Amino acid sequence: MELRHLRYFVAVAETLSFTKGAEKLRLAQPSLTRQIKDLENELDVLLVDRRKQQIRLTDEGRSFLVDAKRLLDLALEMVESVQRLKRGEASALNVGYATNLFYDSLPTTLASFRQLFPTVAINLFDMSYGDQFRAIEEGTIALGFVGLHEPIRRRGLQFRTIASYETVVAFRKNEPMARKSVVNLKDLAPMFFIGMSEASYPSYRDWLTKTCRRVGFTPKVLQDVELEQTMIHAVARGLGVALVPEQVKRLEHENVVFRALNPTVRTEGCIAWKGENPSAALKAYVQIVEQVGRSIR
Repeated sequence: MELRHLRYFVAVAETLSFTKGAEKLRLAQPSLTRQIKDLENELDVLLVDRRKQQIRLTDEGRSFLVDAKRLLDLALEMVESVQRLKRGEASALNVGYATNLFYDSLPTTLASFRQLFPTVAINLFDMSYGDQFRAIEEGTIALGFVGLHEPIRRRGLQFRTIASYETVVAFRKNEPMARKSVVNLKDLAPMFFIGMSEASYPSYRDWLTKTCRRVGFTPKVLQDVELEQTMIHAVARGLGVALVPEQVKRLEHENVVFRALNPTVRTEGCIAWKGENPSAALKAYVQIVEQVGRSIR
């Protein structure tokens, strides 16, 4: 099987026509038909169902199409990469992330990416969610590890949900309710909350409000802060409680404890990027992150 076979198959699969596929490739139709048949014989798999006047892809054909396009994109990226190297040009993929939430998944995804694109450098930027959105829109970074999907939708960016974290409540250590191992969310109604600012964590306040209203109360937010670390310090000083993803427990403060919630509340984690970005390296990294995310959920 050669790359040309993949190009031939993709042309037929995208047009669902041997005639249009041949025109697109500037080949004679009989030749294209024979090449697709040779590919099927080599794979010992039927990719195109020809039994009706309008051809269609088999289940195997649809699956093969995804992989064929990925390999063609990779081949193109390899050619462009080596050409850039010859010209002395640098090639890089800029990625933003939030240390306290997504750092654990980075080593695995970066190692897999390096195997596919050994000449493409990756630059990491530790940024708040809000800064990542602005950097994506400005083109400073290609992809960001961000939080909730609502602000991504509003900006018209592409996204995938790659993680779901259990939400915990952070208490000052001497808070009586902190003696429980599991805290009823509705019991937090009389307390003040420490929130995250819209600039650093877009839609956190909306998420907090919706979460609390599900059990019958509207949270009283005393203060919005810019950083998770600042939030934990505010809790430690007794200014209020905070709902945070369980990963924030790594910021443990000697005067703060974390407790599970009833009912269980989950916080999503997403990646976001511009849909019009043509980078094959970006597309490949998105697929890698999705695969790693499925394995750890």
